[in-house]
This record gives sequence, structure tokens and C-alpha cells, in this order.
Amino acid sequence: MGITLAEEIMLLSLDDESGAAKQREATGWAVAGGILLELVLAGRVSVTGKYLETTDATPTGQPLLDTRLRLIETWTRGRNRRRVTDWLTKDHTKAVGAALESLRDRGVVLETRHKVLGVFPTRRHPEADGSVERALRDRLDAVVLAGADPDERTAGLIALIHSAKLGRLVFPDAPRKETAARMAEIADGQWAAENVRKAIRDMRAAITAATAASIAAVS
Repeated sequence: MGITLAEEIMLLSLDDESGAAKQREATGWAVAGGILLELVLAGRVSVTGKYLETTDATPTGQPLLDTRLRLIETWTRGRNRRRVTDWLTKDHTKAVGAALESLRDRGVVLETRHKVLGVFPTRRHPEADGSVERALRDRLDAVVLAGADPDERTAGLIALIHSAKLGRLVFPDAPRKETAARMAEIADGQWAAENVRKAIRDMRAAITAATAASIAAVS
């Protein structure tokens, strides 16, 4: 397996030069959702309506996914039902760090350390290999802006981006209403097998519910 959905979302959120993450909160929900959707597509977990369960604990061979798979397996063990939104709430901030580490280990980004105000340590992740993001953005532009048909993974990626309201981050210069309408069309469309469409629908609903609960808590 190449770069994962979660890593793609994380990469799209990074400033190419400074390596700072933009819209970190929303990105966290989408990254955590991307890991879950990837595990669903790999047949390791199931998302049915509001609930999450482990169906196969066999490793995928992807460290980013397998770490989360082990955590989910432990978290769901012995429980009748666990809510997807509870997992997303538990994992969305940690998933960002895990995705960044994976991109660094792949050589896609670097890791630099700084101190804010000379006191608070922070890490930035500028690009090391810009070809990965260029290919990713070209793929998304072809589908969302030029009207090409998406494959299953691209449809899932766009659905996650749309659910977390990251459209302006990915398509900053495109007309907002038209871009949002096209992403919604793809998220709701018949681009994938029924089981994949169902997984995408359930993940979108979970991310929307989790982010709404987060905003309400802050308010």
C-alpha cells in the first residue's frame, strides 16, 4: 500500500515551506477518520451506523494503520458496542502526530524543532519530497475541478475532506460554492462498490457528529 488517506489529508494541511499545520483541529478529525476508513476498506474494522468494532486484528503491514488497529482492538475488546464518535474524539489529536511521523519516516516531510517566544518547543514539517503532494493535488484537481470520475480511494478522500470542511484548504483559489457542490456530489455518488459507499457514508456522519459536538463543547 502506498501513502494512506490519513497521510494525504495531513500532507494537504501543511504549509510547504514553513511546515506548519493549517486548520489543525479540523485536520485532526479528518486524519482520524481517514485511518478508520482505511481500516474499514482493509476489512479490519467495521463501521455500522454509529458503532465501531474490530473484525480482523491481522496487521496490514502499514505501521500507521496497525498501531491504530491494535489500539482499537484493545479499546473495543469485551464491549458490546463502541461509538465511532467516541473513538474519533479520543484519537483525533494523537492521529495528527502519528500521521506526521509516518510522513517523516517515508521521507515525504522533514522535522524541524523551534521554540515559540524562545520558550515553548514546537515541531514543524516542511516538505522534503514535493512530488507526492503535487501528484495528490493533480489527482484531486482532475476530479473536483475538471470533472473526472474518481476511483474509490479518491472518492473516499474527497468525502473526508468535505465532511471536515477542509475544501478551502485544498482548493483555495476555486469558487467555493461550486467546489463544495462537486465534493458533495462525489461523496454521495455511485463511484464505488456498495460496501465502500456505506463505509464512506458512515464515516462522514461520524465526523460531522464529532465535530459538531466539539464545537458545541467549546461554545
